[in-house]
Amino acid sequence: MTGKERREQLLDVSRALFAEKGFDATSVEEIAARASVSKPVVYEHFGGKEGVYAVVVDREMQRLMDQIVDALDGGSHPRELLERAACALLDYIEGSTDGFRILVRDSPVASSSGTFSSLLNDIASQVEHVLALHFAEQGYDRKLAALYAQALVGMVALTGQWWLEARKPKKDEVAAHLVNLAWNGLSAMEHKPKLRSRS
Repeated sequence: MTGKERREQLLDVSRALFAEKGFDATSVEEIAARASVSKPVVYEHFGGKEGVYAVVVDREMQRLMDQIVDALDGGSHPRELLERAACALLDYIEGSTDGFRILVRDSPVASSSGTFSSLLNDIASQVEHVLALHFAEQGYDRKLAALYAQALVGMVALTGQWWLEARKPKKDEVAAHLVNLAWNGLSAMEHKPKLRSRS
């Protein structure tokens, strides 16, 4: 194997182990054994378990972010954008189950791209921009777009974590229910909502 091929093999092996066992329960010895190399080879390429983990997390975060951003680039109607974003996350969970398992666990090391919560904040920023434009058109306070973006992204992300294990109902049905809750709630928003129990 070339050095590049060996590096990719070690990343693939490590990704599978981190998804299966988590960071703490995975050892350099296991990574080396599963890749049929010696421990020094892992150290040579990544400096240790933390190094390989950081690369795996960075790649997964970039893959998910790219899918969400691509989804938000298509379509123009807010409901369609909501559908596309929900489907993009669920598509990622279905197609990169190991990657999503790694992302939603507590990160023991700081990766250059940050943590899963920082990734969600990046996605929420994209959603905020879209919402702000539509809020202005509908007479809502643009400053509240950030709050609604966090709420929407959080709802989809937590549902995605649940669906990772449940896998029922089917992906498109989950997305349809998410959009139903979010859209029908958004479409009937009050301009100045108040809590009835505290009036």
